[in-house]
Amino acid sequence: MNLRSDEWYGGTDRNSYIHRAWMRRGLPSSAFDGRPQIAIANTASDLTPCNAHLNEVAESVKHGVYEAGGIPHNLPVVSPGETNVRPTAMLWRNMAAMAMEEMFRANPIDGLVLLGGCDKTIPALLMAAASVDLPAVVVPGGPMLSGTFRGAPLGCGTDVWKLSEEVRAGRLPQDTFLRSESSMIRSRGHCNTMGTASTMAIMAEALGMTIPGIAGTPAADSRLLEGAHAAGRLAVDLVRDGRPVSDVLTAGSFHNAIVALAACGGSTNAVVHLLAVAGRLGLDLTLEDFDRIGGDVPLLVNLQPAGEYLMEDLFRAGGPLAVLNQVRDLLDPQAMTVTGRPLVDVLPEHEVFDRQVIAPRAEPLIDDAGIATLRGNLAPDGAIIKPAAASPELLVHRGRAVVFDSIEDCHARIDDPDLEVDATSVLVLRGCGPKGYPGMPEVANMPLPEKLLEQGVRDMVRICDGRMSGTAYGTVVLHVAPEAAAGGALALVRDGDEILLDVPNRRLELLVDEDELATREVSPGTLAGYARPERGWEKIYVEHVLQADRGVDLDFLVGRTGPVVERESH
Repeated sequence: MNLRSDEWYGGTDRNSYIHRAWMRRGLPSSAFDGRPQIAIANTASDLTPCNAHLNEVAESVKHGVYEAGGIPHNLPVVSPGETNVRPTAMLWRNMAAMAMEEMFRANPIDGLVLLGGCDKTIPALLMAAASVDLPAVVVPGGPMLSGTFRGAPLGCGTDVWKLSEEVRAGRLPQDTFLRSESSMIRSRGHCNTMGTASTMAIMAEALGMTIPGIAGTPAADSRLLEGAHAAGRLAVDLVRDGRPVSDVLTAGSFHNAIVALAACGGSTNAVVHLLAVAGRLGLDLTLEDFDRIGGDVPLLVNLQPAGEYLMEDLFRAGGPLAVLNQVRDLLDPQAMTVTGRPLVDVLPEHEVFDRQVIAPRAEPLIDDAGIATLRGNLAPDGAIIKPAAASPELLVHRGRAVVFDSIEDCHARIDDPDLEVDATSVLVLRGCGPKGYPGMPEVANMPLPEKLLEQGVRDMVRICDGRMSGTAYGTVVLHVAPEAAAGGALALVRDGDEILLDVPNRRLELLVDEDELATREVSPGTLAGYARPERGWEKIYVEHVLQADRGVDLDFLVGRTGPVVERESH
């Protein structure tokens, strides 16, 4: 067995002496004699609260690595926490992925166990691992347990949006809303709705990058530690078998992930993350693939925000693989898992135990639940909408635009009693794309005007070049490409312009004559809202970030570089 780490530790020269001596710290000499060196890429951080428990998970991984004959190394990596970092965690996904990639390549390691939980950590880990292409396995950190307030379960994130809108509508006292705060987060773990964190754990499993059955295991459940132990053992086996990430992540893997995304009602954020991971592998994944593969897949999972239950219920009901077992005929039969078995071969072992949570294939919650890709003069490179989270009566809609030049402009004017808006209006928010903000924040599900909330309006068509939280809901067109700051037509929309949304026909049109559009200039207010960083990561990001239809990765990071380091350190 040829180990990459032998390039550091093998031999009798000064360099190998230095590498071994500084790593000994109580280890025997046999630790560097042909034993796989496994890095535990650990996104634990007190400032990423959803990942704070991953140090405990890492200990279980270590035991598994040791048991299988490997040497484990805890490798803390950049951890962007969704709820804390400003201006938006998405700005730091690519930086985290780049830093992880460089540390994976630079260090004497033969394989990886990837520990992630909060929204951007699993995507960043997968992007980095795909670029370096070492053997790797993912251990998702798991959702929190379901909290309750006033006798009802709380959906983390989703109920924040709902309760805060009820306060704005005057239907819920502010102090009652604030009392729910201590009930929202019941335990360790990430959001318990089908938000981006839960979705990306399921995506990792559908891609074949986890031990089958681990995704969705609650963070507080001891079975997560059992699975982490097994992942440590498996990482050693992956090294001995010589099975890198590129052997697992194939076009068929992404096909399966798209099916899982639709069947589980997953977050729209999975689109940009899957596109980015595929780009690192050199795979040709497009927005049309999401529509083509996922468009006819039924929604089977009855979870918030599109449904009623929470992740703890999904795990109890059989978990994500019980869902995929019902749509097994739609999956790629050759796509492998890190265990060496095709995903479809493990599915018959997973039953559905609660059909209120996981609907039967013959009685789906929605017949066609995939992400819909829209095109038209307002989004020539594409935009997306999640029909499962939208109001059916708004999926075909024509209305007059009410335009906001930035999220700050929206916050300043949305509740103005004199705002010319009604329930048929189309709210347009621009300047929130990858370049314009920068970082493409989760603001596309902009709040509804207070005066309409008071009238009982709970949804409107909203269009934005940004993203929305996977815990959010509504008839929201997002990821408009190209964004306003990249020359997209979104920058030219004016108040009163008519916009047509036609989801069944996949159209998004600005109903303004092309000759008139050609004469329009971008308003000073719109230009003033664009980011113009002068230094640091933000400057690199704005100069090199790709648009939403290409995964919002950096242009110079697309493609796989591999694990080779050409130069010695001493």
